[in-house]
Amino acid sequence: VLLSSAICNKSGKALLSRQFVEMSRSRAEGLLAAFPKLMSNGKQHTFVETESVRYVYQPLEKLFVLLITTKNSNILEDLETLRLFSRIVPEYCGSLDEKDVVDNAFEVIFAFDEIVALGYRENVNLSQIRTYIEMESHEENVYQAVRKSQEKEAHEAMKKKAKEIAQQKKERDRMNRGKGSSTNISSLISGSSRLSPDGPMVGDTASSASTVSKPQSSYTSSSSKPTGPSRAMKLGGKDRDINTFVDKLKAEGTDVSTAVTKHSIASANKPESPPSNVIQSAMHLRLEEKINLQARQDGSLETMEVLGNLVLRISDADKQNVHIYVKNNDDRDVQTQTHPHVDRKLFAQKSIIASKSASKPFPLNNDVPSKRKIIIDAAYCISVNLWPSYNNGMTEVNVEYELEQEELSLSDVNILIPIPHGSGSPVIKEVDGDYDYDGSKATLIWSLPVMDSSNKNGSLEFTVAGDQSDFFPISMSFYSTSLYCHISIDGVKAAENGQDISDYSSEMLCKAD
Repeated sequence: VLLSSAICNKSGKALLSRQFVEMSRSRAEGLLAAFPKLMSNGKQHTFVETESVRYVYQPLEKLFVLLITTKNSNILEDLETLRLFSRIVPEYCGSLDEKDVVDNAFEVIFAFDEIVALGYRENVNLSQIRTYIEMESHEENVYQAVRKSQEKEAHEAMKKKAKEIAQQKKERDRMNRGKGSSTNISSLISGSSRLSPDGPMVGDTASSASTVSKPQSSYTSSSSKPTGPSRAMKLGGKDRDINTFVDKLKAEGTDVSTAVTKHSIASANKPESPPSNVIQSAMHLRLEEKINLQARQDGSLETMEVLGNLVLRISDADKQNVHIYVKNNDDRDVQTQTHPHVDRKLFAQKSIIASKSASKPFPLNNDVPSKRKIIIDAAYCISVNLWPSYNNGMTEVNVEYELEQEELSLSDVNILIPIPHGSGSPVIKEVDGDYDYDGSKATLIWSLPVMDSSNKNGSLEFTVAGDQSDFFPISMSFYSTSLYCHISIDGVKAAENGQDISDYSSEMLCKAD
């Protein structure tokens, strides 16, 4: 029976110890304290025996890995166990010094517990121990995701509040300067009216003054930036950071309390999906993806999530009980979830979507979300670079885009660039595609009907008055009939006899969320 294990230094000081049978602390400390006195100098031994116990040990550089067993224990098995213990220490401690052993004591003890249970050796190897130790906990992942989300939301709310205060101060300064110039102009007109013999009367003077002051009123109303965040893809934006994993938990019914509700406000500005040109048959399959991306101004990726759904709609009662074969050629980390009525075991083993019970086939004339896929922290599909350069009171802005995933073909691409309020319409020097300026929202809209491998690069150059930080965040919207993930429908068969069903329709849609 294996009583205890320990890691000691050359002087016999125990760095960590684990007892596998019931033993008092005083006895454990006494056994460990007696070990350095029993070792003989100049002799190569792997064990030392006393009247009651046996010490089996192995030196590891400046340390000893020690096992304390009973005298009737099988020493060959004990030596094999000792070799496995000796391989565990460098696996979880790295360098074999006292500091690393103490810092990683709990990981080493957890590994020891996988080897020995109640004093007897378990039939495990190093690879299995590594797998058991790295086992993930769903509850821990949920807790960590909620905690990180709340920290990010609080940090972003603090930054947004500071930005709003600075913006309000800037607007007050502009209003004060505008009122001063308006008053001087009004006084000048009033004075000239009194001096001119043919000038207007006093009532006309007041009318002229109010007419001149009207641009000031228009300027004041247009100087406040819209506060509702867009639901389009954000590049360089810092106004919104909602953890997508937490949103998924909320959708599944998990109670997650957050202080920020910008996600629901932004849904009002969600771009509409393009109309479908696919003629739907009695069985229609729809694969759709939503890409949510946020990047910092320096180009580094902050968050990215690809959320996909496979939606099934059946209008023929003879086709309610079917098997849908899904082909997944994506080598990225795709997390999949199935509807509660779908056979999860069959999908996990053969990538087949089928009803869990033959007595409960797929419903008629209802959109049934059969499968959901999630990719977090994926690679860029599009990159947009903006280079502002201040020169003689004006800012020259160069904007470039590049389609990183050349297999994608995007349609109705709109890149929205904020323009400083009060600076007027920008002067366009060069543009690939079309552009439009929305004066009410102070936004330059760069439009491209198609973005694919034939025009994977493009640029826009314009000049406008403003600071270099006034052109962020950039937003983007698009849709595509090809998916970001390499997932497709491989076929449909009847569940009863396995006969192929070819008269079904399908469509794919990918868009910025």
